[in-house]
Amino acid sequence: MRAITQSAFGDPSVLKVVDVDRPEPSYGQVLIKVGAAGVNPVDGAVRSGAYPLLGEPPYTIGWDVAGVVELAGPGVSAFAPGDEVLGLLAFPGAGNAYADYVLASPNEIIHKPTGLTMEEAGALPLAGLTAWQALVGLARVSAGQRVLIHAAAGGVGHLAVQIAKAGGAHVIGTARAEKHDFLRGLGADTLIDHTTADFVAEAGPVDVVLDLVGGEYGPRSAAVLKPGGVLVGAVGSNLGITPEAAAEQGVRLAVQNVRPSAADLAQLATLVETGRLKVHVGQVLPLAEAAKAHELISARHTTGKIVLVP
Repeated sequence: MRAITQSAFGDPSVLKVVDVDRPEPSYGQVLIKVGAAGVNPVDGAVRSGAYPLLGEPPYTIGWDVAGVVELAGPGVSAFAPGDEVLGLLAFPGAGNAYADYVLASPNEIIHKPTGLTMEEAGALPLAGLTAWQALVGLARVSAGQRVLIHAAAGGVGHLAVQIAKAGGAHVIGTARAEKHDFLRGLGADTLIDHTTADFVAEAGPVDVVLDLVGGEYGPRSAAVLKPGGVLVGAVGSNLGITPEAAAEQGVRLAVQNVRPSAADLAQLATLVETGRLKVHVGQVLPLAEAAKAHELISARHTTGKIVLVP
């Protein structure tokens, strides 16, 4: 089979297509024929060495996958060959999703909702779980709250808008003006063009901020929170604010580190099946063009998600 591997840290050009042996499922594993693999900012950070999650190369990156079960190993009863599935694989270990076939644990995958195409399903797991675990798990967003989401049109952001809206929140998003109509279509109530306006002045007091930008956005976001509000950071270590500094301002800082969860994916699937969650795929590229996908991700202007299709 084909896989995308790298032998050194570096720019997208280090990603190469190689031929490798197809893995075989052992006890408690399934082999998935990949239909689509989502591309995420963390992929680029691991590739470049900025976030050396997997140690030194060589390795195959990628954690988002949707596809068809090819083989079920011994001890697997929940899935059978021919089942369409999706999942977040092995994170923060090696998911190996940039490939024709990949191994998965049944605890990481769910059956694909009929309301998703294969490409949409491959785009959902990491971004959807990040948004769900941040807003529902950490912030416990509830009806009537005001929720500010930065980078609202991105992979995580556009799903977070819909998850917060499904929870009954008033959703405020920051995004470039040309993306506002897209976000209104997803249910955003108030939109701020961060290139021309100061969100601190425009957002008003809010209960929750989901920061998908980091850096100087951290302390500025804390400033718009109501006393007792929650700032959730989901950008690794570059949050621009410490828990102590947040506490001094009377707010709480929570750090979201996404984890595989079939149970949480099932909650997202319910939102999909009831029409309250749509996955926007901005671009579909062949697996062999993984380097181009990484160039697009690094530009940080993507609407929705990019997926690779073997």
